[in-house]
Amino acid sequence: MNAPIPIRIEDAGCSSGEVLRQRGQREVFCGLTGIVWLHRRIQDAFFLVVGSRTCAHLIQSAAGVMIFAEPRFATAIIDDRDLAGIADAQDELDRVVVRLLERRPDIRMLFLVGSCPSEVIKLDLSRAAGRLSQRFSPAVRVLSYSGSGIETTFTQGEDACLAALVPTMPEAAADAPPALLVAGAMADIVEDQFRRVFDELGIGPVDFLPPRRANELASVGPNTRVLLAQPFLADTARALENRGATVMPAPFPLGEEGTTAWLRTAADAWGVPAERFEQVVAARRERARRALAVHRERLAGRSVFLFPDSQLEPPLARFLSRELGMTLVEVGTPYLHRQHLAPELALLPAGTLISEGQDVDRQLDRCRAARPDLVVCGLGLANPLEAEGLTTKWSIELVFTPVQGYEQAGDLAELFARPVRRRGLLAA
Repeated sequence: MNAPIPIRIEDAGCSSGEVLRQRGQREVFCGLTGIVWLHRRIQDAFFLVVGSRTCAHLIQSAAGVMIFAEPRFATAIIDDRDLAGIADAQDELDRVVVRLLERRPDIRMLFLVGSCPSEVIKLDLSRAAGRLSQRFSPAVRVLSYSGSGIETTFTQGEDACLAALVPTMPEAAADAPPALLVAGAMADIVEDQFRRVFDELGIGPVDFLPPRRANELASVGPNTRVLLAQPFLADTARALENRGATVMPAPFPLGEEGTTAWLRTAADAWGVPAERFEQVVAARRERARRALAVHRERLAGRSVFLFPDSQLEPPLARFLSRELGMTLVEVGTPYLHRQHLAPELALLPAGTLISEGQDVDRQLDRCRAARPDLVVCGLGLANPLEAEGLTTKWSIELVFTPVQGYEQAGDLAELFARPVRRRGLLAA
């Protein structure tokens, strides 16, 4: 495998390049989808969607919930009586919450999640959350956020959820030592791996947002330094900065190169000597490079087109280009937050076509004209493109699967190599 291109400060990449801004028809899931991974992450929280039967079907389909399972999410159905104003929606919601908490006494944090239907009837869930939180405090904390898909993409559900948590985080003492907060939901195994690395580097105290349990929310204040683990947390980052925290710009921990740069950002902030840093990460980096080498052989030189879906597209494009040798045809993203993505944009090849937003028909035309070897897109586009002979990768799988860190670098590459390998077998 070729050695990754070293990161140089003078690399301009796509930092100052033109961005194709699109405002047309979109193909995305709504923010309710974020519940699928968030309910696994916060182990004593419950997500109550206030929405329609369509909302319930969406989440159950996405999560693959079996009928006899006890998931930590449900839907309070808005029916015709609510829409017609015959029933008091606030009273109905109170009744559902009381029944839920009686049945599930293990709940310590309850999220009321808004949907398109609840927003259409102007149901004030923030007021309901405040009222119910007073009623059930301190046993249960009730918060609210919007998972509506009217103007958002699906990963913004996590952003809205974490932003709702930030005001409830305790205030750090003025004389508290510097603390690291990693923001963004990751699998427990990935968190454990990063904790070990931070411990070996002497970085700490370290906390994660969201925490595994509701009572483990970290303190936040002027001495809090934040590393974003996901690129779609604009509202969360803003809320943390409003609490005095400092968000440290860094490439995101995807692949060997991205993980190294992400960890080095924290190491530099804590004054970790370069020799110690290399000693801690060297073996991990080498394992990641070996895992990537297998997939680079299959993917190097192939072209990839990324439709806007999850906001993971720019760091994924950097990973595919620099670590797997793929050619970027177009890198689409629903929203381009230049401040958070500046380190990633600097690492993309100069001249890369970056598009923000979506006009799906025009983007499909560009994709068909380019005939890329691999298309990363949402479920709604994947099957039609496969029928046209294109090879696709579902972008939503990149959010559901543990992909951050050294140990997952090979798994991340495998997600892209698998459809290419499948296409080759079918063509043989």
